[in-house]
Amino acid sequence: MRLSGEGMVEARRLDAMQARLRAIRTRERALEDLFDRRRQRQDVSDLELEQAHAAIRGEVALLEADLQSHLRRTEELSTTLHHEAIDCRMRPFGDACLTIPRTVRDLARSLDKDASARLEGQSVSVDRDILRKLEAPLTHLVRNALDHGIESRAERAASGKRAQATLRVTAVHQAGMLMVEVADDGRGIDLARLRAKIVERNLSTPELVARMSDRELTDFLFLPGFSTAKAVTDLSGRGVGLDVVQTTVHEVGGSVEVQTELGRGTTFRMRLPVTLSVLRAAIVSIAGEPYAMPLARMERIDRLDHDTLEHVEGRLAARVNGEIIGLLRGDELLGIPSDAESDALAVVSLRTRQRTLGVIVDGFLGEEDVVVQPLDGRLGTVPHVSSASVRQSGELVLILDVDAMAIDAARRLDEGTLRGAAAGSEDARRRVHRVLVVEDSLTVREVERQMLTRAGYMVDVAVDGLDGWNALQRDRYDLVLSDVDMPRMNGLELVRRIRADRKLASVPVVMVSYKDREEDRLAGLEAGATAYLTKGAFHDRTLLDTVADLIAASAG
Repeated sequence: MRLSGEGMVEARRLDAMQARLRAIRTRERALEDLFDRRRQRQDVSDLELEQAHAAIRGEVALLEADLQSHLRRTEELSTTLHHEAIDCRMRPFGDACLTIPRTVRDLARSLDKDASARLEGQSVSVDRDILRKLEAPLTHLVRNALDHGIESRAERAASGKRAQATLRVTAVHQAGMLMVEVADDGRGIDLARLRAKIVERNLSTPELVARMSDRELTDFLFLPGFSTAKAVTDLSGRGVGLDVVQTTVHEVGGSVEVQTELGRGTTFRMRLPVTLSVLRAAIVSIAGEPYAMPLARMERIDRLDHDTLEHVEGRLAARVNGEIIGLLRGDELLGIPSDAESDALAVVSLRTRQRTLGVIVDGFLGEEDVVVQPLDGRLGTVPHVSSASVRQSGELVLILDVDAMAIDAARRLDEGTLRGAAAGSEDARRRVHRVLVVEDSLTVREVERQMLTRAGYMVDVAVDGLDGWNALQRDRYDLVLSDVDMPRMNGLELVRRIRADRKLASVPVVMVSYKDREEDRLAGLEAGATAYLTKGAFHDRTLLDTVADLIAASAG
């Protein structure tokens, strides 16, 4: 109320400035009359002209001082009011944890276990919309940890642990993001048992499972109904409800991962934005235009000399922070022409799951807090652009989707990627059918790529639905092979977009998923998929036969 009142007072000062401006115009007309009389050789002295000019100059000086004072005060007020408005949306993280101690106490008693809750970072500020969405995931994780993560009293005594287990819920701001952890000191997840369960449910082949990393294995826990427990209780099951956790976190632009150690415990780590409306960004220049890159998504910023660059396997690279990273120009990623040349290179380092890579930009224009504004829906999907904002100078700036840029850059630097580097003549390219594989698991993606490549197809890969959609905007494909559960855009949404696009509506889409329930298959077909296969199709030629039949039918 105080700020709004001061803002109203400042706005009313403009009336006085407008009146002073009218007075200046009146004096200006009087001065013009004097000049007209002087030209007509009437009796006008130099003193009269000087006095008229001095009066106007004095009024202009006063008006300029008033304007500067008003602008300065208005900027202070608007900035303070903006931060106050943002603070009004922020709530302490502890508001989402009010029921956790009682839930832990009651469930532990009903399960005949001894456990206590330890809450850390309850005063950390979080956007109330994100906080509201966090309540369900936190409840799921706490219940799963108590039911299947924490051992009984006898088991803990036998393993030499404290009788009372500890369930820790922590929140902290880190690199402009909100990190929320739910950790227990229980039995941990038996990855060998998890591998066996995946094979038992025919979700993948033994060979493929044996090559999976720990992170890829724990991704199976987020499948609906997936559980490693011998018996799923009424309370929870390891994996039951975890799909809700992943879906909710992805909705707000976050990510979730699992770290576990057998006999030591399990930690679920959620990485979320602090607020959905404002972000801290680095303003970079690409092809002479300003772009905003969220600082939370950037690894580091460097300036490199041309003589420090190297060529590794025919690709431009540089040593940054003791690591050799591949380099790509930002204007090439965005598909815009640029002739900018400089003695030093400005490089933004981005981190993907597997490695760090560098994007070359023209230069850095500083850091700013930008208010996120969504793009008009009539623009459709703009590759590598997530939203827009207006800079402090009033200049429009596009906010780049740094995750999409990192994914695209990694793909272009990947040896197995054929986009932009396909061998052979143009005639040969026209004879080979092109398939786009959309899959977030590196292992599964590589298996599918190799299978299709050996079968004679030209294969491109995308690491999630949004990356796949961007690829479809750039190139033409004869068939799309897509997973269902992926970050940023899942397979169902990707299929719906393809069917809604007039140019892509006829492209066959095969969905390949771990989900083998009838309702999952119907959901995929209702979304517009041409065929729905489970990943058990890797065992035989079902996948290759389906791809061949659909491409032949589409060509016919």
